[in-house]
Amino acid sequence: MAKKEDKTMEQKISEWKEKYGEVFQVEVDGHVAYLRKPTRKALGAAAVVGKSDPMKYNEILLTNCWLEGDEEIKTEDSLFLGVSAQLAELIEIKEATLKKL
Repeated sequence: MAKKEDKTMEQKISEWKEKYGEVFQVEVDGHVAYLRKPTRKALGAAAVVGKSDPMKYNEILLTNCWLEGDEEIKTEDSLFLGVSAQLAELIEIKEATLKKL
């Protein structure tokens, strides 16, 4: 019986985009991870923990946004710090206007 072929990265990215919207690739020192935007719930949890432990803020965001990638990014400090510097780019804040009526 033939083994079912694994999905290509392009197929995975397409599926992720359908499910999560935008998908991002981050690369650090030859290691790659695929991320999505964080949820509001994850941002809230990260903000609470981040008050006392700023590094934990990045860990929560990375865990919430992680789709697939080299696990070393989560475990090796230098790689984690490299990716951490990019996590803020995942958070899109739309400009709002306030009008007194």
